[in-house]
Amino acid sequence: MIYTVTFNPSLDYIIRLDSFTAGEINRTKYEQILGGGKGINVSIVLKNLGFNSTALGFIAGFTGKEIERQLQSFGCNSNFVKLDEGNSRINVKIKAENETEINGQGPVINQAALNQLFSQLDALQKDDILVLAGSIPNTLPDDIYEKIMSRLMDKGIHIVVDATCNLLLNVLKYKPFLIKPNNHELGEMFNVVLKTDAEIVEYAKKLQEKGAQNVLISMAGDGAILLTADGQFFKSAAPKGILINSVGAGDSMVAGFITGYLESNDLKQAFHMGVATGSASAFSENLATRPEVEALLQTI
Repeated sequence: MIYTVTFNPSLDYIIRLDSFTAGEINRTKYEQILGGGKGINVSIVLKNLGFNSTALGFIAGFTGKEIERQLQSFGCNSNFVKLDEGNSRINVKIKAENETEINGQGPVINQAALNQLFSQLDALQKDDILVLAGSIPNTLPDDIYEKIMSRLMDKGIHIVVDATCNLLLNVLKYKPFLIKPNNHELGEMFNVVLKTDAEIVEYAKKLQEKGAQNVLISMAGDGAILLTADGQFFKSAAPKGILINSVGAGDSMVAGFITGYLESNDLKQAFHMGVATGSASAFSENLATRPEVEALLQTI
């Protein structure tokens, strides 16, 4: 079984404008409200690609109910811990000459709610896949990823981590099956600017030395690089297409990688599926579907 965890899910209010001027009245020409959060995006894309998962995390209020309703509309399973107070956050995504995001804070998560999540995770079994993705709200301890991975480290669970900086670095000692920083995040972890593929590979290997098994580096329009636990190296250029929506592309890459791995048990095939899926989402208003991914896969 596949599980995803989103600690601070949201409703993403996506708007498009011909231009955006701060301090003035701006009128939209396109609006959409989508349930969001990195783990939730992974669950939706997995379902689009033919794999069931269960989305875990915390929801609250009327916004939380809408997040859950939207997941159900995609055919996704969820088992969120429902908080008694507050509302799940609303994030505003403004797309004009540039992309601007305003992210909400989200509700307070108390220890009792956190213990409920721990109980859910303790029930995971050998060979299950767990995706830990995204930021941590300020009402949770900074080491929550570490606490979870420490609890599960001896159960034979394949853990995928998509997080940034110290949040990622601090869990490498628990040997996650897959991590997916982008090239800029990789540089930030070591306080360097990475300009070449060789430099990216050099620092990706440092993450492996710290414990990561497979390291997938996304590079937006420049494609992606994979370093595997058995020493293999793969690079793929990005498929050609028009960028429409970058939100969820990285999450889609994770979902595609998991799908490819489960279907083939081959890391190279998983890598290509991940690249195709991430690109399919980037080239669409919505998250990638199987036909879109299959079409791009033929070009890799």
